[in-house]
Amino acid sequence: MKNITAITLFWLSMAAALAGQTPSSQTVPPGPSGFFESPAADINKELPSWLVFGGEYRARFEGYTGGSFKPNTSDDYLLSRLKLDLTIKASSWLKLFIEGMDARSLEKSPEVAPFQNTWDIRQAYIELGDTEKDILGLRVGRQELLYGDQRLIGSSPWTNTEHAFDAFRGTARYKKYRLDMFVASVVNPVSGTWDHHLQGNNLDGLYGGIDRFGPRFVVEPYAMWRLEHGLKNEEGIVSKLDEKIVGARVVGTKLPYGLDYGAEMVKEFGSLGADKIQSWARHWVAGDTIKIRFFPRVYSEYNYASGDANAKDGIRGTFDQLYPTGHDKYGLADQVGWRNVRDFREGLELKPVKNVAAAFQYNDWYLASATDSLYNAAGTAIFHSATGTAGTHIGQEFDVTGSWTFARAFTVGAGVGHILPGQFLKAVTPGNPYTYPFMMANWKF
Repeated sequence: MKNITAITLFWLSMAAALAGQTPSSQTVPPGPSGFFESPAADINKELPSWLVFGGEYRARFEGYTGGSFKPNTSDDYLLSRLKLDLTIKASSWLKLFIEGMDARSLEKSPEVAPFQNTWDIRQAYIELGDTEKDILGLRVGRQELLYGDQRLIGSSPWTNTEHAFDAFRGTARYKKYRLDMFVASVVNPVSGTWDHHLQGNNLDGLYGGIDRFGPRFVVEPYAMWRLEHGLKNEEGIVSKLDEKIVGARVVGTKLPYGLDYGAEMVKEFGSLGADKIQSWARHWVAGDTIKIRFFPRVYSEYNYASGDANAKDGIRGTFDQLYPTGHDKYGLADQVGWRNVRDFREGLELKPVKNVAAAFQYNDWYLASATDSLYNAAGTAIFHSATGTAGTHIGQEFDVTGSWTFARAFTVGAGVGHILPGQFLKAVTPGNPYTYPFMMANWKF
């Protein structure tokens, strides 16, 4: 905490010094100011228009009971994360951005990612043009990659350390068409030393968008190529991964009667040494927002990701979920990911009053292949039945969450997820129910 305080004071003093050099013409959002409301807004009023300061602090208390679905197994801890950033607008076509992050876990051991990564550079890039608006744009350096609803590539903001990539990203737009081209390598967060991308682990891709039909029908086709060294194939031989990914996402909103829908289908092929890759995944969701009190939205969702039917046949059937924002995609407790799974999901979202939201969700999971593992939200295998005799029903999860945003920049939230083990978990674990509660406060300044 001393380091966090020192870093905060350093950034604030630097901003104050810069503020005394050049008068500002920057526009500040309307509403009450003051350090408590938004220190960045007050600082930016005194800074030159080409220099913008920002930041965010988040604290989350979380824990669990029934860890590994065992009785009398529990933990609780506090996660703290501070992010501070500076944007330098050198001209209308040139921007520099740097973001530092200090993520810490208190009373949580071991103190490593994804719980802890003490002060480091999370983002640092140069941008030519505007990759979000201009016809052409180029962003070079450490950055976030966010595509679709981030089931394959995202920043994973729920995790304390988040995802970042060392990447070249180019963007082209023409009328209602857009195309992103990127060459990237994921950054490996290591607490206590400077982060670096994983050598030899590359992800290149094209991600498109067709918006010509409006929000009722948006199509996003994509193709990616992943290379990684040092992985073992089914024979245990260290080999090179050469994986191709093709897919498309379709989304529709603002339909009559408050209806919305979404679908995504992905196919993976290639090789890992002598092994052939044959895996796929799909996602479907349909919802309806009813224009009555509380504006309830009800939805149904189905998610599927293939598993490996035979660990010795030279064919890898387990879907590779890449680098997703996996939290709460298949349950709040994050014990299930988009690998070897069939997920049936139902939900209800409410807005009781302005700036208040609540959600109730239910998930029912099955293994896609009984002989493959159960994988968590991070894509890590956690339980396995080699013979496949444990069955396929993983279990069910019931979730309740709520959040309240106030004072323009503060959000507080809480929730709980409760898992009832099914046939599979009862066979490979003691079968104790798993409960994950959390309380969180976020200050975006």
